[in-house]
Amino acid sequence: MKLNIIIGENNLSIEVPIDMLDDAEEIFAKMDKEMDKGGQMYRDWVDDLSQLQRCQIIANRLLTAIEIENEATSMLMAGYIMSRMPGAATVEISTDGDITQTQLT
Repeated sequence: MKLNIIIGENNLSIEVPIDMLDDAEEIFAKMDKEMDKGGQMYRDWVDDLSQLQRCQIIANRLLTAIEIENEATSMLMAGYIMSRMPGAATVEISTDGDITQTQLT
């Protein structure tokens, strides 16, 4: 499965093998459990994160992984988004620090 990533003027794709999604489910569940406590959404703390907000937080982690060229983490973060928002084909990651502006389509 492929997730298209837009970062400013740059476009890239991350290919995530289907079996990796199943294999990483335990990790994804741990990530969900961590976010069950809430999360920082730009300037605000949100106690009860929606699925979209969780994916926006993970997209921010994906951006960091891409910037430091950590392919394993990039694939894991892309996999989380694909598993939790199966209809999303593209993530346009906000680069101005406001993760609430990250769009999943």
